[in-house]
Amino acid sequence: MTAPASSKPAALALINALGLVFQRRIPDNVILLTSRVAVASIFFLSGRSKVDGVLHITDGTYALFQDDYRLPLIPPDIAAHLATYAEHAFSILLVLGLFTRFSALAFLGMTAVIEIFVYPDAWPTHLSWAALLGLLIARGGGNWSLDRKFGIT
Repeated sequence: MTAPASSKPAALALINALGLVFQRRIPDNVILLTSRVAVASIFFLSGRSKVDGVLHITDGTYALFQDDYRLPLIPPDIAAHLATYAEHAFSILLVLGLFTRFSALAFLGMTAVIEIFVYPDAWPTHLSWAALLGLLIARGGGNWSLDRKFGIT
């Protein structure tokens, strides 16, 4: 007697076929641009929450770095400036796709510092940031970036 035919191979074939359709229809450039904008928006909005006006760091930001975001080896007022300016500058560079790998690496470093010293229980969020940043470090900004226009790899 033969075993009854299983629908599992047909279901797997359908899933694989759909995967190939998505792979062919969603260009890498769309994925890289979306990744750049997604991670830039996270850090840019964080940077904007630390300032009023264009780049005037608020008293609340200094207090956060003094009380909650204490880092070893870096004085709180310097850390507040570094984090705030980095969140703005590297976010803009990522959206433009200019120095993409360097900007993503800088944000990966910031993510590691945040995870280790500030919010160690937020590792699922930080891991999702790291995944996007890892993609950008490995692949660069893609064809839709200023890196490509200027020949930066």
